[in-house]
Amino acid sequence: MIILQNHVGKIAITPEYFTELIGKTVTGCFGVISMNVKGFRETIAAAMPGKRKPRGVSVKFQKDKLIIDLHISLMYGVNMNAVAKAIIHKVGYTVEQSTGISVEKVNVYVDSIRV
Repeated sequence: MIILQNHVGKIAITPEYFTELIGKTVTGCFGVISMNVKGFRETIAAAMPGKRKPRGVSVKFQKDKLIIDLHISLMYGVNMNAVAKAIIHKVGYTVEQSTGISVEKVNVYVDSIRV
C-alpha cells in the first residue's frame, strides 16, 4: 500500500487499484490480446478459484516514483515497437493523471505473439 501525504490529508492507494487501472489501460491498447502470468506464484494464483486478479502487472514504489513491469501477448502482424511505445506512454499518462504519482519507468515484456 502506498500512503501519500498532502495538504488535504493522507491518501492510501492499494496495489489492487494499480493492477486494475494498469490492466484495463493495457488491454485497451491496439494489438494487445491479453496480459500474461509472470511467474510461478501468479500461475498458481490464477488457477485458484475465487477473486480474479489481473495478471501480468507488477508495480514497485521507489523514491516517490513508480516502476511498472508488464507481461503481454500481442496480435500477429502488429509492429511490436510501436505498440510497446504506445503502451508505455498510455500507462504512464493514465497512472500519473489518476494518482498524481510520477512513473519513472514502464517495462513491457512481450511473452508471446498470437494469431
